[in-house]
Amino acid sequence: MKLASLKQPGSGQPGSGQGRDGRLVVVSDDLAWYADAGHICATLQGALDDWARIAPALELLAIDLRNEAIPRERFHEHDAAAPLPRAYQWLDGSAYVNHVALVRQARGAELPESFWHDPLMYQGGSDGFLGARDAIPLADESWGCDLEGEVVVVTGDVAMGASRDEALAAVRLVGLTNDVSLRNLIPAELAKGFGFVQSKPASAFSPVFVTPEALGDWWQDGKLHRRLMVEVNGRAFGRADAGVDMTFDFGTLIAHAARTRVLSAGTIVGSGTVSNRDADGGAGRPVADGGVGYSCLAELRMVETIRDGAATTPYLSRGDTVRIWMEDDRHRPIFGTIEQTVG
Repeated sequence: MKLASLKQPGSGQPGSGQGRDGRLVVVSDDLAWYADAGHICATLQGALDDWARIAPALELLAIDLRNEAIPRERFHEHDAAAPLPRAYQWLDGSAYVNHVALVRQARGAELPESFWHDPLMYQGGSDGFLGARDAIPLADESWGCDLEGEVVVVTGDVAMGASRDEALAAVRLVGLTNDVSLRNLIPAELAKGFGFVQSKPASAFSPVFVTPEALGDWWQDGKLHRRLMVEVNGRAFGRADAGVDMTFDFGTLIAHAARTRVLSAGTIVGSGTVSNRDADGGAGRPVADGGVGYSCLAELRMVETIRDGAATTPYLSRGDTVRIWMEDDRHRPIFGTIEQTVG
């Protein structure tokens, strides 16, 4: 089952109130059509709050849509808000330790042993997310705007102290995100010892989120086993496999977050930047050189620094475009496409 939230008039504007959470729809497997789900539940958050009762009704609606047994309308991705336009919680991990290792290697720092068994995670702003076709707002190019292609999951309620298996059973939906970073603001913020705020603006999410059951064998052991496709300004930039080199699966990440607190239904948990080692075990190579490339500009800049002594690839500027998607076996987007222009 694939779910989306259509934008409502005035949504996202201060004081607009009703409409900020979008209108819940069920989307066809090929992303061509949708059926309104308002008679079942008005919003995706509402469905997550009562998942045991609401999900079966949404599944029946998806079957009727597949069989063309109900009224349907064309699904246009630019009409979609983030599936959860705002969420109770947004937690982003760093499950691909290869990415972290490259960051530290580029600045000559060793990777602590604890990074291999204790996940990194930060809590980001969740009061407003970008839709897949919304522009990336950038007030100052000197801030170092970067994309970050990631996999995300949405949970139901998770008990404090949940085991990895209990946490994994709480995954309700899977999707993608562009977790935008302002790289040149990060060092000063982290030096304060209190984490990210200004350096992590609003993230964008794929047009649809998908139930784990609908992903079939692609979803195994808390990992999504498909390639994350990334383009920058129309050129292939990343083809990393999200199921490879993922040190911490989503069950582990969710359990880590729930160690000392309950997670409410609608919590979004990110994988961190998808990152693969090269075939020889070293730093990845660009797609143009036969490698699987990268899911963020910072990683390429790290490789350039390690290899050449200095980074030469610039961060994003106004007018640059980013595309992030994941394909099925017929080369069709599974979650739709995140396609953004820096504004």
